[in-house]
Amino acid sequence: MRESRVLKKLRNGEVVICFKLNLSGGEVAEIAAMSGFDCLWADREHVAQDWSDIKVQNWVAKAYDTDLMVRVSRGSYSDLIKPLELDATGILVPHIMNVEDAKNIIHYTRFHPVGRRPIDGGNADGGYTNIAFDEYLRKANEQRFIALQIEDPEPLDDLEAIAALEGYDMLFFGPGDFSQGIGAPGEWEHPQLTETRRRVAEVACKYGKFAATVGSPQNAQELIDMGYRFISMGADVIGLSSYCHNIMNNINQVKEKNKSAGVY
Repeated sequence: MRESRVLKKLRNGEVVICFKLNLSGGEVAEIAAMSGFDCLWADREHVAQDWSDIKVQNWVAKAYDTDLMVRVSRGSYSDLIKPLELDATGILVPHIMNVEDAKNIIHYTRFHPVGRRPIDGGNADGGYTNIAFDEYLRKANEQRFIALQIEDPEPLDDLEAIAALEGYDMLFFGPGDFSQGIGAPGEWEHPQLTETRRRVAEVACKYGKFAATVGSPQNAQELIDMGYRFISMGADVIGLSSYCHNIMNNINQVKEKNKSAGVY
């Protein structure tokens, strides 16, 4: 089983940089992997990527020794483990609402002795039965990461209890839904949001978890100083939109200059 680049760097005290994929197919994933990102973030909570897309993006990521993290949809236990069985390196579970919710996720995503994840072994993560049974269970627990997303005010009362749980790797602060949850959508400097961002990092570090969130090159140092070591920066749709708008803004300036000459 391939070792996780993300976990290796985090366990060595390094910072991990991730890139979000909203577009399907493997081309964008390959461009991002070629650029040197440690991790690609595929999304099945909000994006209509089917399992074939996840499979292709995972193959691309592995070709460049890049990890693939899949944000899962909240449904049955199958939604949690299918990305792992396709050999994604990690999953991000959205909207953890309390400590019991977190316990259930660990139960279904970790093998014995940590949890009771359903076992197959005949898929990509088990080497299509070519990895010995005991080694498969051990490696999956060691080399596949589970991130729990804190993006609502409801779990804050349980935050320390969630952080203290054994069997998962990251606490991921999501500012978007959190801002909506506190009645201040899009107010990124709202005092409750900035305090919670700091608190998630502090609690994660206190209990030996890795702190994760979204950020940018502009605030990366601030996040690192807070204790964040996994930072997702940018997304394919943002980059493509910016590129297209830039072209049209420039060409519209050219058109304006040519209006006086009657050239449109």
